[in-house]
Amino acid sequence: MQPVPSTTDPAGRPWVGAMTTALAEARACLATGDVPVGAVVLDEHGVVLATGRNEREATQDPTAHAEVLALRAAAAVTGDWHLDRHTLVVTLEPCPMCAGAILAARVPRVVFGAWDPKAGAAGSVYDIARDRRLPHRSEVVAGVLEPECAALLEEFFRQKR
Repeated sequence: MQPVPSTTDPAGRPWVGAMTTALAEARACLATGDVPVGAVVLDEHGVVLATGRNEREATQDPTAHAEVLALRAAAAVTGDWHLDRHTLVVTLEPCPMCAGAILAARVPRVVFGAWDPKAGAAGSVYDIARDRRLPHRSEVVAGVLEPECAALLEEFFRQKR
């Protein structure tokens, strides 16, 4: 089941602004040689609460994915690891590790830009984010600013080759 691309949530709040912020985080990865992926966590009013970007190269930490770092920062801001009224916006479809972290944090909605045809876990390769066998699931909104998100990744990998 593929999510329907959207630029707004059911309440009509735009995701474009949040994705633009996530893209700025992703671009900051270029300075450290990290894969350019950025993430933001929004509170229940759509206000940016925390941000994160890939930092695996910068920190030599294999778990330093944008989503994980943004979730950690949001938990620190709220003082609670339960992020059950928040939204995660990320430039690339979460991988299995990140999808697991999203569910562990009880995030009810994930918004992403580009699909990850190799390791995506929110509807492409896997669908961990919405797996009914798990105790928690997230709504998935895909394709927000997809061309911009995909182009940033494609250019990064083109330069690596």
